[in-house]
Amino acid sequence: MRDDEFKPRLGKIGSRGSKAGKRYAGQLRAAINRAGGKATRGGGFTGSRMGRGGAAAAVLRSRDRHAAFRSRRVVVKARVVKLAGKGVDGARAHLRYLQRDGVTRQGESGELYGADSDRVDGKAFIDRADGDRHQFRFIVAAEDGIEYEDLKPLTRRLMVQMQEDLGTKLDWVAVDHFNTGHPHTHIIIRGKDDRGENLVIARDYISSGLRERAAALVSLDLGPRTDREIEQRLRQEMEQERFTSIDRQLLRMRDSDGLVAPDGRDAFRQTLHQGRLRKLERTGLAEEVVPGRWRLDNELEATLRRVAERGDIIKTMHRELTSKGIARSAADYIVYDAGQDAEPVVGRVVARGLADEIQDRHYLIVDGVDGKSHYIDIGKGEATEPTPEGCIVRVTPRSTEPRQVDRTVADIAAANDGRYNVDIHLRQDPSATERFAEMHVRRLEAIRRATGSVEREPDGTWIIAPDHLERVAHYERQRARAEPVVLDKLSSMPLEKQVGFDGATWVDRELVSNGPVALRDSGFGREVREAQTRRQQWLIAQGLAHEEQGRVVYRADMISILRQRELNRIAGQLSSELGLSYFEAKPGDRLEGKMLRSVELASGKFAIIEKSREFTLVPWRPVLDRHIGKEISGIMSGEGISWTIGRQRSGPGVS
Repeated sequence: MRDDEFKPRLGKIGSRGSKAGKRYAGQLRAAINRAGGKATRGGGFTGSRMGRGGAAAAVLRSRDRHAAFRSRRVVVKARVVKLAGKGVDGARAHLRYLQRDGVTRQGESGELYGADSDRVDGKAFIDRADGDRHQFRFIVAAEDGIEYEDLKPLTRRLMVQMQEDLGTKLDWVAVDHFNTGHPHTHIIIRGKDDRGENLVIARDYISSGLRERAAALVSLDLGPRTDREIEQRLRQEMEQERFTSIDRQLLRMRDSDGLVAPDGRDAFRQTLHQGRLRKLERTGLAEEVVPGRWRLDNELEATLRRVAERGDIIKTMHRELTSKGIARSAADYIVYDAGQDAEPVVGRVVARGLADEIQDRHYLIVDGVDGKSHYIDIGKGEATEPTPEGCIVRVTPRSTEPRQVDRTVADIAAANDGRYNVDIHLRQDPSATERFAEMHVRRLEAIRRATGSVEREPDGTWIIAPDHLERVAHYERQRARAEPVVLDKLSSMPLEKQVGFDGATWVDRELVSNGPVALRDSGFGREVREAQTRRQQWLIAQGLAHEEQGRVVYRADMISILRQRELNRIAGQLSSELGLSYFEAKPGDRLEGKMLRSVELASGKFAIIEKSREFTLVPWRPVLDRHIGKEISGIMSGEGISWTIGRQRSGPGVS
């Protein structure tokens, strides 16, 4: 069409258009409402129905309440996981963990499956997700899941229904777990639709739609719940120490005075309410103010959820300890509270597992030297290094207070118009070294990457806000939510092996320490005492200690002798393996070469540095994990090594 063929039809100013236009607008609003949105002016649109599946969720939520009451119950937990940065590594780790040993009915490792195959390559699935913005993780657990011999057909039917609801084909994998009292399925879905666009699922569908679909399928398989089944479940709820559907009813029944009376219109329901209120009264969560009228505790729901969580934790501890042949009384079970006043825990790792499989929060069970067994929430799985069973660790609560380096930065910036860099630091404090100042820069960079609350100019100068310490405290509180504790691996070697080991062990360091950990004469504390006594006899036989007036005296250089023995032995083994000569790095030496990998010794972790036809072993730093296979250089000193990535002298330090 040419421009001169276009003839606009002008209307009056303020005209709202033709009747046809009005009809179209009405049709558009109706379509939006059918899709789960709200097109009315001033409506309370929250965005919960944006994305695919909003219309299906709205239809499912409006279904017959009687049918919903009788349908089989299914729990669905969901999480949307960002894959940017380290997210892909976390996705790989999550997939490996889902396939761990002991999750099938036969106690074998989990097997990934998909829409058309009972065995799917997890690596290929993650590779396909390379570049995806996010992925969806679901846990689907039918209350009557134990009735299914195989959960795969149910999962596949659910995913077919989900694809219909969302209007797109889905790329997914799943694995079934039978290692708890409730069989359940983990489903991971790529964050892309069948056109390669980002897959956005309506929040209503994630929170309720998928659960309703799963419940309908289970009800179709097993039939709706009968009156007898419903009554039996409700009777069981009366005495349970968790937040139940009866509690939810009681909270809804409160009158304007905050009191509740059992429903007298139905004899069975009145009995349920009365029995539950008496149970709550015994636990201090309800009080009969006048005969037949009760006041519920304001923290009823939160308290019952905490009680249920603790009960689940105690069961987990008992199962793990019993499976390892460790006998501990329930009184010695401790759920570690990582508050700022919490005492450190030193002990042996009994087990590591997922406390929350959706949020990827892990726990440790540590058999402590205090004779207690501790359940410790260690936060995100990728936040802590591997901790194999039997290794000895120290766990301390993460501080949320600003560090001294933060206070130093704030003080120097306050005296320099809110600016900080290495040169300013050295001018302000002539006694400081460049390496010391660079430590402050690395701290600022970590905060910038995590929060963006500090700004770096192109010349490397940092703009420090007057409330810098408050921002740092906020950053530390965020870290503490993801990583509530600091986990130090004291020894990767089990206690029993340390007794006769020809190298410097944790037991040796405790024997010569000026402040050894306190040992209780029970549990793991007693085992450590016995190991120390046997180790003393070994050291005496080796000429590294002797008895004098009823006590054992150790050679001043005992630890260094033992450390050198192990280092020489491992260096010899590596020399044969690598076909390279070993040279020992000494303070003052400049090291250059390729970092091959790390090696674990009883005295700690070391990095293998290759140069030409030689190699050396130097103390490991966690930050080196990202630089395996790269050229690095550094200078040995009594304080450690300041590394530079690449052969150039100027580059990012990683010490």
